[in-house]
Amino acid sequence: MECQCKQKATPRSAEEKHALASRLNRIIGQLNGIKKMVEEDRYCDDVLTQLAAVDKAVKSVAGAVLEGHMHSCLVENVRAGNLDVIDEVVELFRKFQ
Repeated sequence: MECQCKQKATPRSAEEKHALASRLNRIIGQLNGIKKMVEEDRYCDDVLTQLAAVDKAVKSVAGAVLEGHMHSCLVENVRAGNLDVIDEVVELFRKFQ
């Protein structure tokens, strides 16, 4: 039986994909470094400082994706008469509070 669900997609340029992937790879590297710090019993303050940096980096990437979403997906859907997308964006904002 074939799945009848519709998966949403957001086409991104090669440059956008590369920029996001680079930022995510840096975050993954930071997380691996933090894991090593924990394994090596590094001082809590140092671990927490690195976790704060990762948190800021993740929020920065999320902000970039959200901004792109609002400039592309949101605008396209509103122009097409799909105002339900506004509720979707409101819910996204709630997730980042």
